[in-house]
Amino acid sequence: MSGAGGLAWRALHAVLRALLCLQRALLACLRGRVAAGPRAWLWRRAASAAASCALLAPAGAFAFRKAGAARRRRARGAAQGRQRWRSDGRALQKLPVHMGLVVTEEETSYADMASLVVWCMAVGISYVSVYDHNGIFKRNNSRLMDEILKQQQELLGLDCSKYTVEFANQDRADQVLNCQSTLKVLSPEDGKADIVKAAQNFCQLVAQQQRTYTDLDVNVLDNLLSSTNGFPDPDLVLKFGPVDSTLGFLPWHIRLTEIISLPSHLNISYEDFFSALHHYAACEQRWGK
Repeated sequence: MSGAGGLAWRALHAVLRALLCLQRALLACLRGRVAAGPRAWLWRRAASAAASCALLAPAGAFAFRKAGAARRRRARGAAQGRQRWRSDGRALQKLPVHMGLVVTEEETSYADMASLVVWCMAVGISYVSVYDHNGIFKRNNSRLMDEILKQQQELLGLDCSKYTVEFANQDRADQVLNCQSTLKVLSPEDGKADIVKAAQNFCQLVAQQQRTYTDLDVNVLDNLLSSTNGFPDPDLVLKFGPVDSTLGFLPWHIRLTEIISLPSHLNISYEDFFSALHHYAACEQRWGK
């Protein structure tokens, strides 16, 4: 215990001893005045109240001390977690620059998805995409952001600086705490529908003689796709659920992506998450050769 903490505890102990002495004095006074007639009940009530205060004070002090100890344990646990996550990220042979988190389950959990995002940030992944085939996370992105902020502060504490979180097809960027990562929340409209829209835009440019059909290549189409503007293609996708499909997640961008399937994102542990990263780091990617 630190010097200041020990001094505070000794002062509190002295106060408790004084309250105990007061209890004893009031009880002695009660015995002397018990025959005081009609006012005797007043003395009994006063003594009872004093006794209650004296007995409750140690319990309150103990609860206060216990709460303080719990806060210190949580702070130490968060610090140890941050150190572990950083060391885990550095220990891997390779780390994905862009990770996709794809949920194919009908049930979604904002808390579990927020944990996955925060773990990605903690190990040093620069870009994260969150996707579910029903568009639930995108429609309720403010709820997801609140949960991410909450878990950032609980798990990462003051270890982060300001960063930008983007939502696909929105002009406004929201500011939250982060460790230099960027997040996009996507839905099916950012997949095939975005490719169709890009093709239509290119045809309009050709009709306006600003482009020719021979100009169309991979880079031109990449620039026309709005859903991932500024994002590299995903290096790794974690797919959660029993469906053997990514259900429309960025079909143009995942042609060279490593896809790892996990049973569920519900109640997922950090060990499961890091095991997937370790599997990715150990795999040999041939890039279609």
